[in-house]
Amino acid sequence: MIQKSFLSEHEIELTDRYWRAANYLSVGQIYLMDNPLLREPLKPEHIKPRLLGHWGTTPGLNFIYAHLNRAIRQRDLNMLYVCGPGHGGPGMVANTWLEGSYSDIYPHISQDVEGMKKLFRQFSFPGGIPSHAAPETPGSINEGGELGYSLSHAFGAVFDNPELIAACVIGDGEAETGPLASSWHGIKFLNAARDGAVLPILHLNGYKIANPTVLGRASDEDLRQLFRGYGYEPLLVSGHEPKIMHQQMAQTLDNALDAIRDYQQQARNGTASASVPCWPVIILRSPKGWTGPQTVDGKKVENFWRAHQVPVSSCRENDEHRLILERWMRSYRPDDLFDKQGCLHPELRALAPEGDKRMGASPWANGGRLRRELTTPELNTYAVEVASPGETQAESTSALGGYLAGIFQYNPDTFRLFGPDETASNRLSRVFDVTSRTWQEPLKPYDEQLAPDGRVMEILSEHQCQGWLEGYLLTGRHGLFNCYEAFIHIVGSMFNQHAKWLKVSRQLAWRESISSLNYLLSSHVWRQDHNGYSHQDPGFLDHVANKKAEIVRIYLPPDANTLLCVADHCLKTWDRINVIVAGKQPSPQWLTLDGAAKHCAAGMGIWYWAGNVQEGEEPDIVMACAGDVPTMETLAAVDLLRNYLPNLRIQVVNVVDLMALQTRDQHPHGLSEQAFDAIFTCDKPVVFAFHGYPSLIHRLTYLRNNHQNFHVRGFMEEGTTTTPFDMTVLNELDRFHLAQEAIMRIPSLQGKADDILEELQQKIAAHHQYVREYGEDLPEVQNWRWPSQQGEGNMPE
Repeated sequence: MIQKSFLSEHEIELTDRYWRAANYLSVGQIYLMDNPLLREPLKPEHIKPRLLGHWGTTPGLNFIYAHLNRAIRQRDLNMLYVCGPGHGGPGMVANTWLEGSYSDIYPHISQDVEGMKKLFRQFSFPGGIPSHAAPETPGSINEGGELGYSLSHAFGAVFDNPELIAACVIGDGEAETGPLASSWHGIKFLNAARDGAVLPILHLNGYKIANPTVLGRASDEDLRQLFRGYGYEPLLVSGHEPKIMHQQMAQTLDNALDAIRDYQQQARNGTASASVPCWPVIILRSPKGWTGPQTVDGKKVENFWRAHQVPVSSCRENDEHRLILERWMRSYRPDDLFDKQGCLHPELRALAPEGDKRMGASPWANGGRLRRELTTPELNTYAVEVASPGETQAESTSALGGYLAGIFQYNPDTFRLFGPDETASNRLSRVFDVTSRTWQEPLKPYDEQLAPDGRVMEILSEHQCQGWLEGYLLTGRHGLFNCYEAFIHIVGSMFNQHAKWLKVSRQLAWRESISSLNYLLSSHVWRQDHNGYSHQDPGFLDHVANKKAEIVRIYLPPDANTLLCVADHCLKTWDRINVIVAGKQPSPQWLTLDGAAKHCAAGMGIWYWAGNVQEGEEPDIVMACAGDVPTMETLAAVDLLRNYLPNLRIQVVNVVDLMALQTRDQHPHGLSEQAFDAIFTCDKPVVFAFHGYPSLIHRLTYLRNNHQNFHVRGFMEEGTTTTPFDMTVLNELDRFHLAQEAIMRIPSLQGKADDILEELQQKIAAHHQYVREYGEDLPEVQNWRWPSQQGEGNMPE
């Protein structure tokens, strides 16, 4: 039962004035470019020519912010404000300006009337700031332009942050998204002894852009049952009368924080029960567009969807609309909030926390301030021994699993591995030698590799893996997301948003660098032969390559040692998105660790040991490859060609860093023109076997001198449940088709090697018949090994 005396009348008055100040500033940002304190009647020239922004959610966000400030001050909390309805950006900007953190970062937006005028003018204005809680917004780690990720970001932020509380405001529109709907399960992975806490605040204002919301129309009892089923204790705050709502919110928030403190104390002193705590969730019902115009032009606005964006739309042209706006803004009584200089009255300034306790100044909202360098083990401990190229068979990702186990040991509270139930499937199981999967639910006697303090985060939701990792990185830590290649598309939009966040953050001097978002894509297109067409898609690489060159990197290591080198590099980088594609099946190992390190540092290079030309000699054909299976098929094709045509001069090129194919002015990793021409020549045919869709190679190389001679083989959208080699044949990436392609592209062989072409065609036909009769690949394919004598005297380091 809410006690009416929980806040004194004076405390209610102060809290309400602070809230009104935030609301006033929020409306001013949407509408005004002059006359910020309404010292004269509003004129058309005071109004922005284009009115942009979202009012409907903003008063609720401001209401929550004011009450969180009180709790922070009274309890000395470290709190992060995760704004799910990020399109309520005016509120985030208003509150950080009121508390002073905005002017600390942007001194020209001072805390006076001139600063207020600039604050208003810049919002959604050319050369100004976006309307969302963007990277430019102090205290923000969740842009909110695309809804659905706030709660997963909040959980990611508090993992391994025992003193942090993430207050996560979730809009009822956002609550309808798939990613958010699965985010509620985060408490099953939250260890009260080691982690911080998330306080979800479900803000139900009832409407989206033009429709009611599902949860907004749900009854209180239905909501209670829903969230108790998720494992939460729902605490409801509901109404529209400010005085009553302030009382309700204050005590409800204190009750929630008391519960969080008690759960954490019990877990940390060893008295907690074995069951997952029933963490609190606050459900706040308040009118959409609360305190705004009730009607405009005779149509309902407040507590309806018309309040969602700009409630009064024609204030420059329409005198009546401008009068509505002026009455609305004056209803907040700005003279009661700001002095003659436009400064917030001292008694209101005292309501905000100080220093880093301010939510806009929280170091967890600028995670680079907290970031510690990752400590990595020596690679030679995990390297695969390669006596000669192709002689050793190994699982590349298994070697990486050993390396990641070392990472866990060296970084016990700043590194986690994320994946949708695929860590073992992707052959990373060596991590379980040193840690377990995180699991807070009760354990069965026969369960394996589950523990409350495990550091491998597995949930069958790519969205949660990505969101948790983003929150973890944005608050200063390190991680890796491993996933089946075909299903990483599920988070394609989340990838977009993070790439945009990084792009903007790199341009803000006050945003400190965060660790890179690292993807390991395994169980890839060429070895999903058993799962079939649904699991066969390398197109994420095309998606990644569209982003800004300073942000994205794509790596295709051909074997275990190159994978180790690439992973070691990527995990030490910052402000990037690194995508690594590597197979998990046993495959030939080509390079020693030293050779791999040099090859990866260069990004690509000529494998002289695989061809038969020496440095400085002109080849007849360049056989290029990127990806582990394309590399194997290319070398098998070279083996065929060297047997059929021993005098043919072949140069073999392997590409690890895909973006190095671009010119240097397109991408910082791009090879110089001289270096690229030395590798691919200026006029010789290039047969390029590529892991993904062939068009990507053409996109990356179209400015290169020899691009017209590039003939790319890759995934042609042909797939089914079949054998590994048949997958390559279906897409004409196999050794037989590659050898044919090479012969057909060499001018001197035209009309002189028809018998070889026919024999290769017969091999393709024999393969087709064999796999359909016996269900496995031809013995000559299964048993093929790179002839060791070809590498003698020219062994890679």
